[in-house]
Amino acid sequence: MSGLAAVLAGRHDAGVHHWHNALHVPDVQHAVEHAGWTFGYVDGVALEDKKEILGAIGAALSFPDHYGGNFDALRDCLRDRENPTVLLWDGWGSLARADAHTFEKVCKVLGHRDNGEAMLEVLLRGPGPDTGIESLD
Repeated sequence: MSGLAAVLAGRHDAGVHHWHNALHVPDVQHAVEHAGWTFGYVDGVALEDKKEILGAIGAALSFPDHYGGNFDALRDCLRDRENPTVLLWDGWGSLARADAHTFEKVCKVLGHRDNGEAMLEVLLRGPGPDTGIESLD
């Protein structure tokens, strides 16, 4: 977990990264929350379109009921977060294979952070196509 530990400690920039670690979700959640970060989890194995993944991200990050499930609403809700957050996205390859354009757009929105905005680390875990996204390991 050294790459994630470096992010949690502020020694590595948060962003969107591939993560090749087999820790159980509750163990990752415990480490993240012990460091004072918020944790969200997406099981993306069966998610192959924009509506499904945006809904799953909204649920994982406890977005408000008025979350619209589109890219602008995702950006707005991410901007409103108060705490640094780790989003573990298992099975990301399903969306990346089914709809590469939507996958790239989701990663772009998740990876963008304005000054003063709480950090967001997205861990893409599991197999998938080559995307050019940096590994955190």
